Amino acid sequence: MTDLPPISAFTDVNALSDKICSRQSLMARASQLPRPIVFTNGVFDVLHRGHVMYLAQARALGGSLVVALNTDDSARRLGKGPDRPLNNDADRAYVMAALASTSLVTWFDEDTPLELIEALKPDILVKGGDYDMSKLAETRVVESYGGRALALPFVDGYSTTALVHKIRQG
Repeated sequence: MTDLPPISAFTDVNALSDKICSRQSLMARASQLPRPIVFTNGVFDVLHRGHVMYLAQARALGGSLVVALNTDDSARRLGKGPDRPLNNDADRAYVMAALASTSLVTWFDEDTPLELIEALKPDILVKGGDYDMSKLAETRVVESYGGRALALPFVDGYSTTALVHKIRQG
């Protein structure tokens, strides 16, 4: 077996890190992105095909895609189990930043990304197909300044919770 070249030969590690930004620097960084800006959020704990398809569809709606990840504490409050997320927020951010569909990745510690959306004012808010967009406060905020809020369909058969269950069953 031949020795593999270092990871830097395959990817620009700095470019990966450059897609991850703190909440404090998000507005400045987002102002440099092509519009329209699409925004989505979630835990994205164990990335699977359903996530990748969803994020690609979201990105196709605009010029840029900003993904806000639940911090570990915020994710735990979602009630998915005491040992979730399996991957910490920094690791999830790097995985998300590696996707071609994402333009910027940040975090939020609240239960919802409402404050982040109010500050960023994305042109388009997207959520997964299990959300009733008319019931979300985030939708009302986005529509108040002329933005759109859309639910994108799920790719059937893909769920992090189901995948974790399958792994644990052996």
